[in-house]
Amino acid sequence: MPIYEWKGFDSRGGKASGVIDADSPRDARVRLRRDNVLVVDVAENRGGRRVEARRPAASAFRKEDKVQQLKAQARQALSMARGRKGGKLGKKRLEEVGTFTRQMATLLKAGIPLTEALRAIIEQTDNKRLSMIFRDIREQISQGTPTADALANHPGYFDELYVSMVRSGEAAGRLDEVLERMAGFIQAQTRVRNKVQAALAYPVIMLVIGFLVISVLLVAVVPKITVMLEARGQVLPLPTRILKGASGFLVGYWWAVLLLFIFSVLVFNLIYSSEKGRLSVDRRMLRVPLVGDLLTKQALSRFAQTFATLLRSGVPVVRCLEVTRAVLGNRLLEKTIDEVREKILEGADISTPIKQSGVFPPLVGYMIAVGEQSGELDSMMLQVGQAYQEEVDIATQKFTSLIEPVLIVFLAMIVGFIVLSILWPILQVSQSFT
Repeated sequence: MPIYEWKGFDSRGGKASGVIDADSPRDARVRLRRDNVLVVDVAENRGGRRVEARRPAASAFRKEDKVQQLKAQARQALSMARGRKGGKLGKKRLEEVGTFTRQMATLLKAGIPLTEALRAIIEQTDNKRLSMIFRDIREQISQGTPTADALANHPGYFDELYVSMVRSGEAAGRLDEVLERMAGFIQAQTRVRNKVQAALAYPVIMLVIGFLVISVLLVAVVPKITVMLEARGQVLPLPTRILKGASGFLVGYWWAVLLLFIFSVLVFNLIYSSEKGRLSVDRRMLRVPLVGDLLTKQALSRFAQTFATLLRSGVPVVRCLEVTRAVLGNRLLEKTIDEVREKILEGADISTPIKQSGVFPPLVGYMIAVGEQSGELDSMMLQVGQAYQEEVDIATQKFTSLIEPVLIVFLAMIVGFIVLSILWPILQVSQSFT
């Protein structure tokens, strides 16, 4: 690599000079600029002789600096925009990040440098958006930015958990192992999410289809039949009158129903956006039969597995708690983790405040205590995560096995009432003719 002599001014305005290894004069200026050095002159040193390079015009430097400034501003704006969209990754993005992580781990284990591994992934990426993100990450790393910081500039794909693990792996020189562990973790989380979504898909489809069928009956079928019966002078029975009133209200005031629904959603979002409101809603959600049990076990499984993964990657316990609170998805549990973290900073162990919280099951506190005493906290937390993962599977099957017949009976009762209300007066008319 060529050696360059440089002259300029340091961050305090004093004169400075020295030598630097760089690929080109431009690369030398970029690296010195990152060290807050204003470069005035750069020349290559060959065999102890100073070789003056043809200096570009001042306008060229101003243009280059302007381009770099615009690129930095664009990157910052993109980062802020994606940061506002932060939160949990969607299913598609989670799968994309998992694939990227697995490929990076494989390439790094094969001894390929990080920037070259990113180049290989960019060349085989068909998604234009992902390609732009990977190119930006590669450019930042090539300029000397730590890998974790380059990933942190894209929070829409790489969350705090991912960045913390990469940072610890980078510091320990085991980035390939950390990425491989992270890929397995993402794969497990994707599998859990797919199971829960598949379990909820059937009830949701049933509700949507049932709502559409009932709406069609009330709007299109019931009014015609009731008008025909009233035209014959038929006295409508009570169920038919009730059905007629419901149909007339839905036809005449459908806009009011829609506005009420929108208003309810807005009020709920307003309440849930506040700290007190979200805490109250999440506390009540954990008390709902079946649903609360499933949500609690799913949150505990994510907490334990994430905690174990971070510990094995060399992340300190306090930092582990800061990161894992983001994967719980429940404000009550997040508040509990914050309280546990504060007590640990005051000198307490991990198991005692968790046992005293009253939110975590006693099994979790006991397993953590055993792990602390034996020095194998990561292994114990991994066992807790796996145990609760099995509990999530069982709770999901129980939820679906109970919710399906409940929905079937509920929809059958509504449809049966509609059919009864329609057939009753028709049967009375037929009996009057006989």
